[in-house]
Amino acid sequence: MTLYSYHASHEQVAPRDLLGFVQRAEQAGFDAAFSSDHLQPWSSAQGQSGFAWAWLGAALQATQRLTFGIITVPGGWRYQPAVLAQAVATLGQMYPGRLPWVALGSGQAMNEHVTGLPWPDKAERNARLREGAEIMRALLAGETVTHRGRVSAVEAKVWSRPETPTRLVGAATTPETAAWLGTWADGLLTVGCRPDALARIVEAFRENGGADKPIFLKFDLSYAPDPDEALHQAHAQWRFNQIGSPAAWELRGPAEFEAAARFVRPEDMHAQVLVSGDLPAIIDRIAACAALGFDSIDLHQVGGSQPAFIDLFGERVLPALRARKAPAADFDPTAVMPAARAG
Repeated sequence: MTLYSYHASHEQVAPRDLLGFVQRAEQAGFDAAFSSDHLQPWSSAQGQSGFAWAWLGAALQATQRLTFGIITVPGGWRYQPAVLAQAVATLGQMYPGRLPWVALGSGQAMNEHVTGLPWPDKAERNARLREGAEIMRALLAGETVTHRGRVSAVEAKVWSRPETPTRLVGAATTPETAAWLGTWADGLLTVGCRPDALARIVEAFRENGGADKPIFLKFDLSYAPDPDEALHQAHAQWRFNQIGSPAAWELRGPAEFEAAARFVRPEDMHAQVLVSGDLPAIIDRIAACAALGFDSIDLHQVGGSQPAFIDLFGERVLPALRARKAPAADFDPTAVMPAARAG
């Protein structure tokens, strides 16, 4: 059965408030929580960006049963992979089974360029990702690692480790990257709200070595009882994420994202965010994505009141999703709200 997580958006909410929100999400019936590991927000209007690793320790202590996930970058800019492996292992040792997976990506300049190191092209970043992941995997398995390459570790060893190593999942937004990840990653994390596009990414991963590996989805949505308000909130808070690759990986800070997003129209938000005031339609769309086989779906309310979202979705959406038992063929990805099709 698919698990459903609450997205702890460090870019939009102060760390102290996020602690209260994950506690509320646990009480409301969410299974897990997930966050990104950013140094900066996408926009000054979002206005936050807490240190996710420090927050994770507090969040694990503040909750009882939620599992947690995070996406981070082992490519040697902000973090050496040995440091990340130690962080993952320490949390896993203190909270057994509650950090089951960590997603690894190739990074964005907005977070990584601050070290002053050169920001290379995508091929080089992918190579550094692969090397960093392999160093982390060996360290989490208890090996002493010396590796001199794009990313280096010399006589590194992680001494405090959990009984069960955390999975190192790869992050992809295209079928090409998903196919590459299928050859070496422990699982797949992708993002989207359209089952047809997600199916191509999942298929590429499964056909290239990922058939028996878990898959995870970050699902962006903007819910408000008034659909016009839902669209306004999505545009105000999340239009900066409508900037596609390669620009999204190259821009260096909030001011550049704000400038790049100045021509994003409210109606453009439907391409990547499910915007609606219709709970049954939202349930249908999430269920259609779950039918692709996702082990966990992270629900990110990109705008609006987080407490109201947590309570409403805990009361009405999660029970409806858990009651669904129909196979994927029973879901028609196009049979949803007109606004979603308009994008």
